[in-house]
Amino acid sequence: MYKISNFTDNNDVKIIEELGPFKVIEYQKDLSVTPMTAEISYFSNLMNVRKRQVICNLGVSSITTQSGAMQWMIGNVNATTGLKGVGDLFSKAVRGKVTGESAIKPEYTGDGLMMLEPTYKHILLLNLGEWNGSIVLDDGLFLACESKLKQKAVMRSNVSSALAGNEGLFNLGIEGEGILCIESPVPKEELIEIELQNDVVKIDGNMAIAWSGSLEFTVERSGKSLVGSAASGEGLVNVFRGTGKVLFAPVDKAK
Repeated sequence: MYKISNFTDNNDVKIIEELGPFKVIEYQKDLSVTPMTAEISYFSNLMNVRKRQVICNLGVSSITTQSGAMQWMIGNVNATTGLKGVGDLFSKAVRGKVTGESAIKPEYTGDGLMMLEPTYKHILLLNLGEWNGSIVLDDGLFLACESKLKQKAVMRSNVSSALAGNEGLFNLGIEGEGILCIESPVPKEELIEIELQNDVVKIDGNMAIAWSGSLEFTVERSGKSLVGSAASGEGLVNVFRGTGKVLFAPVDKAK
């Protein structure tokens, strides 16, 4: 039995999104300031630069997180590696190597609560049921998901153009029915969602946050020929083709 006070009932803490076992909280102001940092904190708050955290309710579902994401936990919570044998370890090690993600993501079970580390990034909760049970993420966005979801490495459709476009060959794919939690460099309000029905979208630059696993992802010339690409002023573009959804940021993700 436990009781938590001065947390979500604090006026400075606001629950901004809730889905499945996850709650996203946002600290409305940075109260731990000094005279030297007060001005920065004030203007950061005005520009929506705020700390955010994720509360995971393990009584709803077991949770798999990015390595090192856990901050504190309370109640009946057990942490495991999530490994199911030597073959599973080898598979996850290979997947981690090619995708740049941590090879082993800890799995938490029980019926308590777990809090993830604070971040200034924007946290998105995605229901894979709205993505036809399959989604592919841009590098480094995965934060947590329900453990019943399956992770795999997804290879680009054409290796040569991916290398020419200075893109990685693999991305992290998530499959199944459940909730996924990702860290986005831009807020939901600045993300555009495009739904394709046997069609194609071409994006100049690495602006895609996530896309349906059913889509064919390639890197191609913007024109049909080298002359055409030169005439358009563009070189290689990211191409998503087929039926599914693409979520992308029409702003610089590096900012």
